[in-house]
Amino acid sequence: MGCGGGEKRPPPQRPSITTSSLPVGTVGAAYAGSLTATSGVTPYTWSITSGALPAGLSLNASTGAIASTPTAYGTFNFTVQVKDANSLADTADLSITITPALVKLSSDTFINSTGQHATEVEPDTYAFSSTIVTAFQVGRIFAGGAEALGFATSSNGGVTWTHGVIPGITIFQSGASVAVSDPSVAYDALHGQWIIASIGVVQDDASGNPLTEQVLVSRSPDGVNWGGPIAVNPVGFYDKDWIVCDDTPTSPFYGHCYVQWRDNGLNRSSTSTDGGLTWQAPVYTADKVNGLAGQPLVQPNGTVITPIIKFLMTDMLSFTSTDGGISWTASTEISTITDHVEAGNLRSGPIPTAEIDGAGTVYLVWSDCRFRASCSSNDLVLSTSADGITWTAPARIPIDPITSTVDHFIPGLAVDHTTSGNTAHLTLTYYYYPVSACGTACDLYAGFVSSQDGGQTWSAPVQLAGPMKTDWLPNTSGGVMVGDYISGSYVNGQPFAVFAAAAAKSGSVFDEAMYTTALPMLPPTHLLRFSSQGEMPVPNAKSDHAPRDYPYRRRPPF
Repeated sequence: MGCGGGEKRPPPQRPSITTSSLPVGTVGAAYAGSLTATSGVTPYTWSITSGALPAGLSLNASTGAIASTPTAYGTFNFTVQVKDANSLADTADLSITITPALVKLSSDTFINSTGQHATEVEPDTYAFSSTIVTAFQVGRIFAGGAEALGFATSSNGGVTWTHGVIPGITIFQSGASVAVSDPSVAYDALHGQWIIASIGVVQDDASGNPLTEQVLVSRSPDGVNWGGPIAVNPVGFYDKDWIVCDDTPTSPFYGHCYVQWRDNGLNRSSTSTDGGLTWQAPVYTADKVNGLAGQPLVQPNGTVITPIIKFLMTDMLSFTSTDGGISWTASTEISTITDHVEAGNLRSGPIPTAEIDGAGTVYLVWSDCRFRASCSSNDLVLSTSADGITWTAPARIPIDPITSTVDHFIPGLAVDHTTSGNTAHLTLTYYYYPVSACGTACDLYAGFVSSQDGGQTWSAPVQLAGPMKTDWLPNTSGGVMVGDYISGSYVNGQPFAVFAAAAAKSGSVFDEAMYTTALPMLPPTHLLRFSSQGEMPVPNAKSDHAPRDYPYRRRPPF
């Protein structure tokens, strides 16, 4: 060592943040997260340098703990900084997702061996005044249908709920059908009747596959006390019924209710003018359209518009009636369908979801991959029409960037009937995989987005439930199932959705039930609005599969 010399000391090390993710929280539930770091000289001082924590949470500057009770939902992005005793610092970009608090509406209490217990799937909803009613399958059977239909009803705008089982349909409820499927809910304001349409399986084969069915309706004056089933049509082979009633007092067909279903491939319609007690002879469309999952909607002037998916799910079509259901026009083309088959053996497809605003504009949503390179995943797309004849080109709902790996499917649309046009309020609930190419066992989530301007712009997505493993779901002849559809409705201007969510099985016992949010699904006020204006489909986009019926593993579907 030379005179006056010495070894140089290494420069002090900067601290390094080691936290890469933070736990998901729920509104109203205590939250605990922790920021950690290494190196540097303690004590550390923590701070948020940009963005913000979820409302209700706070950061302990000394310990890095993030705690308290969140009061708002959404995904909150922020930058955190750690500074050590030498004032050396490190930063990291992090986020916290807060989900809405959920309410369990019902659960499967059947214990016999015919169905898979405890499972509930495929809800529909409808709201009128302060009442909202949902109906769904209870005890899903592998080959088709379920052991019963369940219902849940709130008469105070979603604050509290009453639930039960619709009586008299299946043999498990002292009825004649061996199974029941495809519930759809409507309200007839003129006659003061809630009506649930469904398909009862009259006869099945030795393997439980449906052989003959019948379209049924169940009526209730209050959405809680239900009468026995009423047959709409003779026994046949049916699928995918849907019901709507004309509730506009100034309509020439006020009090008409319309049920539509698939009859050996062809769509048929029947009309009731007495609150669902009796039904007119079923009629075809003028072109005897071959399709399924038609969803009739009634304009204020009494015109009925039905979007429907064409046989083999190659096109989205529509047809109308202007004479109270006496006759139906030939179908018109809305758009071709370009869709991706979901991974995880999930029962899914581009089944449409449609709703109508106060001025009579119809909003139609389905899953479609036309904006994705190589059809790698599905977006949800929106088309609208004022007359059921001319439709807008499908526009991508910008839930995630086109370059993301997220796959979106099984949408349920709600539209506030007291709004319209550029101020129409829309809430879209859906399921998704964060990674589309997830193999045979996937993480399934439910989420929602909102629009306050008729679908021109949308809020950032909000996580509702998940992750759910796909092997937590009941199996069917068309794959594991949460539902061929889900649903939402506005009650007193407030949106609520009902959807199936699952937890891990206990041995062979499932844990899949119906849920909604404890509070209305309002768009988060802190989030930006997103638009897909200017986006164009991939040139020559096409599906990643051959034409298929629904579900594509079995034909005809049920």
